Amino acid sequence: MPRFPSQTLRRQAIAMLALAGLAALHAAQAATTPTELLAGFAAQAAAAPQPARGEAFFNTAHGREWRCSSCHGAPPVQTGKHASTGKPITPLAPAANPERFTDAAKTEKWFRRNCNDVLGRECSAAEKADVLAWLMTVKR
Repeated sequence: MPRFPSQTLRRQAIAMLALAGLAALHAAQAATTPTELLAGFAAQAAAAPQPARGEAFFNTAHGREWRCSSCHGAPPVQTGKHASTGKPITPLAPAANPERFTDAAKTEKWFRRNCNDVLGRECSAAEKADVLAWLMTVKR
C-alpha cells in the first residue's frame, strides 16, 4: 500500500475506497435489468466481463458433481430440470425468459445457492459478471 503523508489522507483514501465498494454493491442490489446487474458485478470485480470465460465456467465441472449446465441445460434456452429433485427450472437465458435477472435479490440468492452446489463456495463478482455476460449473448 502506498505511503500517505498524513493519517488524514490515509483515512480519506480508505473512506473513498469503502464508498466506491458500497456504490457498486448498491448498483447491483438496485438493478432491475440484466444490463444493470452486469454493470454492478463488473464494478464489484473491477474488471470487464468476458462472455467466453462465462460460457466455459457454465459448462465446466469445478471439482463437484454438477455443472451449471447440469440443471440449466446447454444452451440454457429451454426449461431445465434440477439434477437431483427433477423440479423444472425456467430457461436461464434472458432471451428465452425475460423475467431472468430482473430482481437483484433473487439473482444473488440463486447465485449463492447454485455456486455452492457447483463450486462449494460463493461465486466471485467476476464469475457472476462473466456468466451473466455470456447468458446475455445466448439466443433462442
